[in-house]
Amino acid sequence: MARILVADDDALIRSSLREILEYEGYEVDEAVDGLQAWEMLQKNAFDAVFCDIKMPGLDGVELLEKAMSQCPVAFIMISGHGDIDTAVDCIKKGAFDFIAKPLELNRILVSLKNALDKGRMEKRTRQLQRQVESKYRIVGSSGLFAEALEMADKVAPTDARVLIMGRNGTGKELVARRIHRNSQVGDGPFVEVNCAAIPSELIESELFGHEKGSFTSAVKQRKGSFEQAQDGTIFLDEIGDMSLSAQAKVLRALQENVIMRVGGEKPIEVNARVIAATNKDLEAEIAAGRFREDLYHRLSVIVIRVPDLKDHKEDIPELVRYFNEQVSAGMSRQPREFSPEAVSLLCAQPWPGNIRQLRNIIERLLILCPGPIGKEEVERYL
Repeated sequence: MARILVADDDALIRSSLREILEYEGYEVDEAVDGLQAWEMLQKNAFDAVFCDIKMPGLDGVELLEKAMSQCPVAFIMISGHGDIDTAVDCIKKGAFDFIAKPLELNRILVSLKNALDKGRMEKRTRQLQRQVESKYRIVGSSGLFAEALEMADKVAPTDARVLIMGRNGTGKELVARRIHRNSQVGDGPFVEVNCAAIPSELIESELFGHEKGSFTSAVKQRKGSFEQAQDGTIFLDEIGDMSLSAQAKVLRALQENVIMRVGGEKPIEVNARVIAATNKDLEAEIAAGRFREDLYHRLSVIVIRVPDLKDHKEDIPELVRYFNEQVSAGMSRQPREFSPEAVSLLCAQPWPGNIRQLRNIIERLLILCPGPIGKEEVERYL
């Protein structure tokens, strides 16, 4: 049930609004002036406020300004002395709506519904943002891994291209997302392209898009990843698996900041930061003729090497805690207790699959073990 505060020095207005809102199923509190409303806002959580502008002690506009800076909530301003300038001023200062007296029933209810819907949407957005941030959170700060993160943080504010190297499961995508998040285009899109998962005959369409009718299944025009990443970041994951023909077109895009859709005739300017990653030794691939040397030099302005988990085992206890909390939350359970012996055994493993393998083991243990997890449980399910 939404909780509404009605702040007005007119007792008739307060009682009328209370009657209307309670009939609609809302919980309603009243404040006789701005000072009382401010005290109530500081002590209680409200979903919306109906606020008169002309009130003794602290007027509605002053109350709005104080609330927006310290305890923001949806304000619907009401006044019998309002004009366009006053309404515009209130909206600029953060009010959701402005209603002139005499109040109309439908206008009150529609405005309140919209304000509450907006509040729920913003709350849901914040929850999703926290979930995304948790999903892509980097855990660990020791040794070689700390050096990789330090380099990522140094290059993030620039527009330099970055090549991230490391074996599968080491966290290359997390480093790429960290660079994007801390960059000048951090509010823009982050578009990931797994070059190893896309067939060679489709990679060009995936990267650059295509025009309708350019090939049999091209039933409509499609923007490619470079266009989708406009004013953001394109992350070319496993670029070492890209075909030589696609490499040549990526090189041209990097050189000229221009792409051409498959079947297209018009050049399209693109402005996206490029971060690439690979689990291959690109210098060896160049020597074998499987990777273009000129593309390598275009991509590798900054090279970040993400170490294997075996090279920063000091982070394993923290990773165990993090995956324990993350996986348990996904299963709607409380985190499980891991004994010191269990954690020590996990630290002693070689982890050829790196952090991804560790997460899988933690998930397996949480699913299959009904109680606290000790050394015996780890030995059984490793």
